[in-house]
Amino acid sequence: MSQLIGTLVILGASGDLSARLLLPGLAQLLTSEPDRRLTLIGAGTEAWTDEEWHKVVTTSFAEVNASGETVAGILKDSHYFQADVTKPDDLQMILDACDGVPAIYFALPPAVAALACEALASVKRPDGLTLALEKPFGTDEQSAIALNELLLKLVPEEQVHRVDHFLGRSTVLNLLGLRFANRIFEPVWNAEHIEKIEIIYDEQLALEGRARYYDKAGALVDMVQSHLLQVMAVVAMEPPSTLQSNDLRDAKQLVLRATQVWQGDAIAASRRARYTSGEVQGRQLPSYVDEAGVDPSRETETLAEVTFEVNTWRWAGIPFTLRSGKALAERRREIVITFRPARQLPVGLKGHNDPTVLRVFLAPDEMSLEININGPGDPYELERISLDAHFGDGQLLAYREVLAGILDGDSSLSVRGDSAVEGWRIVAPIVEAWRHDEVPIDDYHAGTEGPTFWPRI
Repeated sequence: MSQLIGTLVILGASGDLSARLLLPGLAQLLTSEPDRRLTLIGAGTEAWTDEEWHKVVTTSFAEVNASGETVAGILKDSHYFQADVTKPDDLQMILDACDGVPAIYFALPPAVAALACEALASVKRPDGLTLALEKPFGTDEQSAIALNELLLKLVPEEQVHRVDHFLGRSTVLNLLGLRFANRIFEPVWNAEHIEKIEIIYDEQLALEGRARYYDKAGALVDMVQSHLLQVMAVVAMEPPSTLQSNDLRDAKQLVLRATQVWQGDAIAASRRARYTSGEVQGRQLPSYVDEAGVDPSRETETLAEVTFEVNTWRWAGIPFTLRSGKALAERRREIVITFRPARQLPVGLKGHNDPTVLRVFLAPDEMSLEININGPGDPYELERISLDAHFGDGQLLAYREVLAGILDGDSSLSVRGDSAVEGWRIVAPIVEAWRHDEVPIDDYHAGTEGPTFWPRI
């Protein structure tokens, strides 16, 4: 640990993101690293006293069984400020209360975060100030470029963390280790041997009170543009020279620059759908359009499925299908690499001749390799088996790793500015096609597997 930050400032500390994700992640980090010293400051619109703020912190810490010295240590000098974070004077008041080098976490809606950054330009900023912003980063390619330009007027790029909590450190390293530390995989990790790649993140969760954000974003922006393209970049990247942040992010960016919708046809390569009423895990859910805060006229999708291509020597002609949906029957978080089938079986072998499939599961991180072998009975009969491996217990919260990177100045897990822009460039044709209703929006009942879209490629 080489901590650079002395104070963590949470703007939007009275909101759901802070209590539900940031504070439990911080608790887990401080519990696992008891020597870490940090001052915590919260700022929000609620007229809370320090005592009320301390109660919120204590409750959030208890969710991950953090108590005793961990709680006492963080509460000792922790303060809360009622503030309008879009006003320079309020931001200056908060920064003046910081001990050591501060990091500001914008736990705010994207539009408010952008206004806060503009106000920060008029404030005396301490050397080493670090800024952390949640996705989505901008609303399109041009707005992402403009936000990048604003941020770089405030601090250098290496002090900007565009948070992608989806890819934790262990998941990234597991993928890299699997690919580059095993000669059995890397020589066949290309278009000659792989038929297709699918990255799927299906959830049983529905809207869960997030209409204010989600109804303007939808599954395409919330998951495909923000997260799954980053996962795809790790799966498809060339071997980085080191695991330093610059090398990792350079390798991901080269993939994204080569990515476009399949054969340039956003209509044929994309599908969208929205859940109607149904039952998930014993819970009765209303139709998405009847959820509180939803504007049905937006035609916001709760399931998006898009096929992309990566136009490099390694991947030319291989479809990458990315899918994410809400309120589905099963939680499915996996990367599926389907290899090409054997060119020919020797005459006499019978039974299964399915292609080899490698599945990498996310949270918890596991792997299965599905292959054909001779069965225990008839030696001429091929049977299907799965070789399984368990990478980790999945108990580390994503925001624990996010906060560790911010506090230690390690940006390897954050999204670089040019990658954020590429994400919007990649999905722009899809957004445009959907805006003009060139791709119909299908329905599926909550608690089902969703519509069957593919194969279309």
